[in-house]
Amino acid sequence: MSYFVTGATGFIGRYLVGNLLKRSGTVHVLVRKDSQKKFDAIAKKAGWDMKKIAVVHGDMTKPRCGLTPAQIRTLSGKVKHFFHLAAIYDLTATAQAQQAANIDGTRHALDLAAAIKAGTFHHTSSIAAAGLYPGIFREDMFEEAEGLDDPYLRTKHDSEGMVRAETRLKWRIYRPGMVVGHSQTGEIDKIDGPYYFFTLIKKLRELLPQWMPVLGIEGGRINIVPVDFVADAMDHIAHKPKLDGHTFHLTDPEPMRVGEVLNAFCRAGHAPEMTMRLDARMFAFVPGSIRTAVGNLPPVRRFIGMLLRDFKIPKEVLKFITYPTRFDSREAERALKGSGISVPRLDDYAWRLWDYWERHLDPDLFIDRTLKGKVRNKVVVITGGSSGIGLSTAQRVAEAGAVTVIVARGEEELFKARDEMKARGGKVFAYTADLSDMADCDRLVKKVLDEHGQVDILINNAGRSIRRSIEASYDRFHDFERTMQLNYFGSIRLIMGFMPAMTQRRKGHIINISSIGVLANSPRFSAYVASKAALDAFSRCAQGELSGKGISFTTVNMPLVKTPMIAPTKMYDSVPTLSPEEAADLLVRAIIEKPSRIATRLGIFAALLNAVAPKAYEVVMNTAFELFPDSAAAKGDRKALKDEAPSHEQIAFASLMRGVHW
Repeated sequence: MSYFVTGATGFIGRYLVGNLLKRSGTVHVLVRKDSQKKFDAIAKKAGWDMKKIAVVHGDMTKPRCGLTPAQIRTLSGKVKHFFHLAAIYDLTATAQAQQAANIDGTRHALDLAAAIKAGTFHHTSSIAAAGLYPGIFREDMFEEAEGLDDPYLRTKHDSEGMVRAETRLKWRIYRPGMVVGHSQTGEIDKIDGPYYFFTLIKKLRELLPQWMPVLGIEGGRINIVPVDFVADAMDHIAHKPKLDGHTFHLTDPEPMRVGEVLNAFCRAGHAPEMTMRLDARMFAFVPGSIRTAVGNLPPVRRFIGMLLRDFKIPKEVLKFITYPTRFDSREAERALKGSGISVPRLDDYAWRLWDYWERHLDPDLFIDRTLKGKVRNKVVVITGGSSGIGLSTAQRVAEAGAVTVIVARGEEELFKARDEMKARGGKVFAYTADLSDMADCDRLVKKVLDEHGQVDILINNAGRSIRRSIEASYDRFHDFERTMQLNYFGSIRLIMGFMPAMTQRRKGHIINISSIGVLANSPRFSAYVASKAALDAFSRCAQGELSGKGISFTTVNMPLVKTPMIAPTKMYDSVPTLSPEEAADLLVRAIIEKPSRIATRLGIFAALLNAVAPKAYEVVMNTAFELFPDSAAAKGDRKALKDEAPSHEQIAFASLMRGVHW
């Protein structure tokens, strides 16, 4: 018995070839000459017996798949089963590419099979051939297909139609569902189908704790099958007698809804589940003309486009959220009866699919995540660069090859830091400046631009923190003035000074070090939090104005860091804090990824809880206020400062709310 396979290097094809090699006979595989290396790599990885494989060089885009008359004579009468799998299974491919691969390719395959007098033509179609049929689509249905406007649906339908109209050959048609990775290994060769939502799920995992309920979407039933089921089912059905002229749905008889599928992968990826789901079909009552008109509004179109780009979701996928078709698979089930071949439950192997994607296909794996790739020979200005977070960050970017500009008030400590980094080979420059003095800010901006020409990244790290209750601040209005002057006005002055050159170059990144206190509304930090909140608000407004001009803003809501700034509050010696090096890791991430915000899960949860249940959150904050009194330093009691120590209750509460300023 001899076989001929097109698309052997494709995802389903390689598993089908592996199955056919377990049977007796030669497997002829059609391979383009320029795909020979790819084929060799697949064969080696799969451990195929090359003595049973005959490589046939050809091209699906050419008549009779590009085979010469001599090749056709050699194969004539020798092929009992001709498997046609070569096609484009990609919603995002162009209409021209799908026409050439799916329709013209099928025509060429049929002509070749007829020319070599093949026994049975096995055509791998797809459930896409049913289009968007509203109801149950049986295996004997074809002309009833609806909603074929999409090029992918249309070409899969029309290519199957060509096989059905074929009179020169016996044929069998297989319609797999949405094919995902191998149920035992998780392996898949590209991102498709439900994989498009994995980036969104990963972002949810990074932002929120797993136990937190999330609002999600619901829709139609999505028919998902693993590739090993499809290959095994095709191999088994192809070798059963008296089934020519039949169509087989290789589908899940109990498909899950969109929301259930997403939650299966949320569990696999340890992300919060979408326990509250809005059914997308509820919006069907809105007339199509109105939906189209709203969707075409520039702000709406741009907003949706931005979300889809961020989550790596093609817009073509959205139409399948409300997928209306169910598939009757009784012919396939009858043919597979007694074989032990069945569709496994998605919950049983979803973790394997997620694990393989995260290790091999996650788009983030292919981004240049080296700090050197982002800052080499770039001018990076870091305020507060002589100690703490600023110094640790400066050391990292200097090692990565940046032109590092550090700014601080104290000359001795600043120049010492500069000289140490220069001794290690860094290109480091130091400038003294009092950033609470607007004239000094202007002088700094002019000097940096005169000497370096531009600033690529500005990190506003310099700041002042004051921990003092409002009642203890009635006669200390200058606390509010001082924090606002440095934390807000100083940062804004530098941004406004460096921004004209950035916008002219249409390139620049502003990173503002804010505080977790802005999200948590920490008591006793009203002066500090207000100044940082002002900077946060400026950044959000500026993003709306300048994102279209190539300028990025990142706000880092920094949790508590063990720096000289918190030293006067002795309680912080006994509670969990970040080291300056760990804080610098967050800034490195900000430089590499350019997110709008970096915050801890606890910070985001605190902001969300405050928004959803403000009175309940007020109770929590007031409890914290009563539990953590003003420090000896805030009271000006130097004698008590030496004896100050936290209670067990304070340490327990601070540990529970890790990183929040109390």
